[in-house]
Amino acid sequence: MSIHTPGTHENIVLAQNVNGRLRAESRIIFAKAFLYRALGAGAFILLAGAGIGAASYGYAYMNQFDSAAQKIANAMQTALSDVTLKTKGEVTLTDNVLKLEQPVAQAKPDIASVVARQSKGEDGNAAVRTTFTVFKTVPYLDGNIVTGWTFKGEEKTPEGQYCYFTHPQKFGSDVMVQVNIAINKQIAPQTSSEMNLQQLAKSCIWFDPSKV
Repeated sequence: MSIHTPGTHENIVLAQNVNGRLRAESRIIFAKAFLYRALGAGAFILLAGAGIGAASYGYAYMNQFDSAAQKIANAMQTALSDVTLKTKGEVTLTDNVLKLEQPVAQAKPDIASVVARQSKGEDGNAAVRTTFTVFKTVPYLDGNIVTGWTFKGEEKTPEGQYCYFTHPQKFGSDVMVQVNIAINKQIAPQTSSEMNLQQLAKSCIWFDPSKV
């Protein structure tokens, strides 16, 4: 419905006041709507920030121990890499004099003199006959060729000589077998075809007076 009033001054002023009031109310309504939208957006941002902060706090709390352990390990590694170890060894001797003495070399016994001293009995009357044998050994195959020089009394040359070959009865056995080779440089009778006594006799060491 439209109301038409005469365009008097009072009516014009009233119409302007009404229009101004309507525009003001429209602005107020728009401002309230904007305020509500701003409050909603702010609340959303606040809640989102709180959620992100809580998540960050939880993540940091879960990883703080690993981070601390890693920091400690890194610090120790750095400290150890910068450390230089220096050792110093000293040996201090007391005032007492330490002296090492070489063992006294034992003189080789003179068999002839020993035999001469023991050639008489305790009573000085009964003669004692002393004999001794010197052995010379030469390794041969799985055994040894042994030459014996038998001396009697104070003689410088042996009274008799003999040579034999000794070897294990079989490999790894402790039982030894003796084969006579020669007596006083004379080849013994051949008793086994497995042994060549002539060949074995070449390794016998007979007494040589020129080397005495």
